Amino acid sequence: MIKSMTGYGKGSSVFAGKKFIVEIRTLNSKQADINLKIPKEYLANEIEIRNRISNVLERGKIDCILSIEVADAAQTLAICQDIFRTLYNQTLWLQNEFMLDKNEHIKYLLTTPEIIKTVSTEPNKEEIEAIYDAFAQALHSVDEFRINEGQTLKIDLDKRINIIAELLSAIEPFESERVPRIKERIKTQLCELEYDKTDENRLEQELIYYLEKLDFTEEKVRLRKHIDYFNNTIAQSSSQGKKLGFIAQEMTREINTLGSKSNDAAIQQIVVKMKDELEKVKEQLSNIL
Repeated sequence: MIKSMTGYGKGSSVFAGKKFIVEIRTLNSKQADINLKIPKEYLANEIEIRNRISNVLERGKIDCILSIEVADAAQTLAICQDIFRTLYNQTLWLQNEFMLDKNEHIKYLLTTPEIIKTVSTEPNKEEIEAIYDAFAQALHSVDEFRINEGQTLKIDLDKRINIIAELLSAIEPFESERVPRIKERIKTQLCELEYDKTDENRLEQELIYYLEKLDFTEEKVRLRKHIDYFNNTIAQSSSQGKKLGFIAQEMTREINTLGSKSNDAAIQQIVVKMKDELEKVKEQLSNIL
């Protein structure tokens, strides 16, 4: 089973007239990059919250927001009397100078942001547990989203890896023709030089040495093993994005070597198609956990 690093989840819980809402969005990243926004009264629990997020989501660019809805918002607000008194006295001359209505003057002062303060109390254990529950719901939702996205990615990866395996098999018919054609080309070029003192034994030795350098049997065998290893890894119960990426790198190395050794236009065309499919595989792997 594989998981995508793209996901979204939401969770909520209610305690003592407060509704805690958690929203989490994730994108691909090599490490766990957690951007957590929580009200300041819960900063003491930030480390624990981060640990719970990283334990479930493991890695990715993670944006997480905790917001609070209060059933009776009026109970959480209060007038800061000291600031109000200071501002009232300082602006009293305005009321007298411009003959302002006293009620209008007070109404104006109450619109000053510093006048109204939020009454905050130290959260108790039950309230923190309610917050943790909202996070647990959101994390579960994100994980389910990632699993569903991962299944879509797996279908595409299976398809492209199978295409690479089929293209590898398509090379075989050209191999039997390749060696005789290379031999004939070399001999033709020697004849064009009009050099009649060719040592046939030495020529044969040089041809064997040259053809051995062009042999890509080992590369084909290793590439098939990498394909099997890729298929076995992607079928594991846990997501293996990094491991699949390493296997894809090894496949790239074998395909490149196969292309450089082929010395045949038809085979090189097949190799180009294999490279194209593998690049699409690597693009998808960048978004797998």
